[in-house]
Amino acid sequence: MTTLLVSEIFPPKIGGSGRWFWELYTRLPHDAYAVAAGSDPDAPRIDAATDLSIDRVPLSFPTRFLRPESLVPYLRAARQLARSVQERRVRWLHAARCLPEGLLAAAVSEWCGVRYACFAHGEEVNLSNSELAPSWHERRVYGSRELGWIVGTVLANASYVIANSDNTALILTERWGLPAERVQRVHPGVDTDRFTPAPRDPELRARLGWGDRPVLLTVGRLQRRKGHDTLIAALPEIQQRVPDVLYAIVGDGEERNALERLARQLGVEDAVIFMGELGDDELADGYRQCDLFVLPNREIGGDIEGFGLVLLEAQACGRPVVAGDSGGTRETLDPGRTGLLVACDGPQELAQRLGELLTDRDRLEAMGAAGRTWVETHFGWDACARRATEVFARWP
Repeated sequence: MTTLLVSEIFPPKIGGSGRWFWELYTRLPHDAYAVAAGSDPDAPRIDAATDLSIDRVPLSFPTRFLRPESLVPYLRAARQLARSVQERRVRWLHAARCLPEGLLAAAVSEWCGVRYACFAHGEEVNLSNSELAPSWHERRVYGSRELGWIVGTVLANASYVIANSDNTALILTERWGLPAERVQRVHPGVDTDRFTPAPRDPELRARLGWGDRPVLLTVGRLQRRKGHDTLIAALPEIQQRVPDVLYAIVGDGEERNALERLARQLGVEDAVIFMGELGDDELADGYRQCDLFVLPNREIGGDIEGFGLVLLEAQACGRPVVAGDSGGTRETLDPGRTGLLVACDGPQELAQRLGELLTDRDRLEAMGAAGRTWVETHFGWDACARRATEVFARWP
């Protein structure tokens, strides 16, 4: 009997949740688990790297769900998944998110008589029940009654909901009213063999375009909740203490033009470098060579950072971290020892804390060393896989 993970975001597609599912399910028994992943032209190369059985299914759909033009591709994908369930004698479906995977799992569960569990990452279950989204687009897409109803239906019919953090679990029980026994915690981890510390390398820093400047690094999609704009706004004050500071931004997204414009308006465009998406090896080099990793996340209209896998990756590379005191990021670090939590609704406190850390090399080094130990102890993928195996084995 097989458990089938359904995940649209799965390597080679880039994303923290996709990396989580790859690292977790490739470590689970391959005779008991399989994956139905989103289609991608580069998928054959990725799939050949593991003995885990992976089916590729079109899992990208229009945003508006309850319309005929949206339902047709959903039904087509659901039928394909139903065939996989029958051919593989699947007993459990694991949906990577409430939407679109959870909606598909709910349909296939009804058709085929299998049970499903749904992962919850924090931001989607916070948004879907929120009436605080600040723009018309966000209200329509995220705060709509349609979306709230669909997510509520998916959660209500799931046998279990897998929360990526204590913060997400609290949202599920308090906001959505799920019984505590149906909410299971399985947090992401990090590959401590791939993300490792390394000494400062002038040649590598030159290739990254950083030179010998003190570097603040953020990795993640360019979206409002990540707080890139807050750090850019903090740069003028940071420059008073660290004139040659450089803010390196890895990732891409809808906010890039606005962030570039903000940097020009504040006269700090020479202190900001947009690096786009990086490959795995380049990303690890970036973590190792930065002076301080920063994820200045905040809540925007119910949109929160559910966990913050990049914070684990940076600490695994021996780098100190600063994170916004919002969502689930608190659970990724040991505040005061491996990094700091900072209110990032505005630039003042962030500027002060970053300026203090960048001028205290001994403290940075001590935090980085403590971060490596913290991650090895609590967040290695093998330990996370053992935890997941224990949780899944308890389900009847």
